[in-house]
Amino acid sequence: MKITIYGRTLNVYEQLIEEPREEVNEQLNEYFNGDRETFDLEYDIPEGFVGDVLREIQKIDYGETKTYGDIAEEVDGIPVAVGQALSQNPLPLIIPCHRVVGKNSVGGYLGESNSDVKRKLLQLEK
Repeated sequence: MKITIYGRTLNVYEQLIEEPREEVNEQLNEYFNGDRETFDLEYDIPEGFVGDVLREIQKIDYGETKTYGDIAEEVDGIPVAVGQALSQNPLPLIIPCHRVVGKNSVGGYLGESNSDVKRKLLQLEK
């Protein structure tokens, strides 16, 4: 399924989510309306390093951020590899990769460097 937010279209691999599309859309709308801080969906996460990174970022609370370095320490990796893993997130927003920032910058978002979309998502959660 494709979701357009702040002028950017994101691919959400709905085949990884157990709930029907209508439920996913409802929860996304609640998130953007400020009525939802966490998603109540069952989904599959890839295996390997990408999966390790995605599982770790699920632990970041709404309105909070961690750096690529913080995540790298937790998964025994390096910050650039964490960024590459996050660019492969099959469930953006639902798995909140936008909450991972650079040490001195906001960082990229799904392969887009220095992302305005990421800034807006972080502002939404403030």
